[in-house]
Amino acid sequence: MTETNPPRRGPWDPRPEDIAPAPAPAAPARAAGPPLEKGQNPVWAVASTLLLGGLIWYVSGSWVIAVALIWGLFVHEYGHVLAMNRLGMGPARIHVIPFFGGAAVGQRLPESEWHGVLVSLAGPAFGLLAAIPWFAGFVLTRQPEWLVGAAVIALVNLINLAPAPPLDGSKALGPVLARIHPLVEQLAMLATGALVLWWAFMTGRIFLVVFLAIALIGHMKRGVRRPEGRPLTVRESAFSVGLFLVTAAACAAVGIAALMPLGGGSLPVAVDIAARELGLNR
Repeated sequence: MTETNPPRRGPWDPRPEDIAPAPAPAAPARAAGPPLEKGQNPVWAVASTLLLGGLIWYVSGSWVIAVALIWGLFVHEYGHVLAMNRLGMGPARIHVIPFFGGAAVGQRLPESEWHGVLVSLAGPAFGLLAAIPWFAGFVLTRQPEWLVGAAVIALVNLINLAPAPPLDGSKALGPVLARIHPLVEQLAMLATGALVLWWAFMTGRIFLVVFLAIALIGHMKRGVRRPEGRPLTVRESAFSVGLFLVTAAACAAVGIAALMPLGGGSLPVAVDIAARELGLNR
């Protein structure tokens, strides 16, 4: 073992107390995050809601459908908001888009594709709760218009599960398809979007045609953008498909339950009414 003695201080060497201590290194400045989403201006939100409701009433000719769709829209989007806040993406807020619908806007991206799947399915699943007041209205008044409102709410949530951009189904099944190959996701989304676009055109839903056409053009321009978070695991992929199927079955069940009293309590008649309304048995 060796030992080194410290050198002795000379007469011209500075005294220790005269040496200023070295400044501590400055802490690295934190990168400023994106500004928080302040939400939609209340006046513009009300105006957008009125414009959207007026358009629905003009196209459908029914105040029942207009009120049901607006009510269902807010409950649907609030389901996304609840999921975003629960998964650390909040505080999320609802934006009403004039003539087009609504969107839930969070503050942060999902940490993983699994969180993105949960957020996308939370809208249609929670949105079915919007049908409860309409069923209650039918029980109290026995007026069939209330059942029409419940059926419309179920239909909108079911259509939202179509795996076509920008609908919720594309965000729920997209990551699962991307595990196979990114090109599979791209082709499946575009093919489904074209199919839904054709269905909307053939059934006279011109507003839906315009909406989906704009969405598909934007989707093809920017391509598929995967979330920056962790991709789905095999287990999460299986759960994603299972949750998607359960949510779709629930939407269909609520719609059939609303149509059965209109068909005299007959399940086949209710299914036939639904098929006619969807333009599947013309």
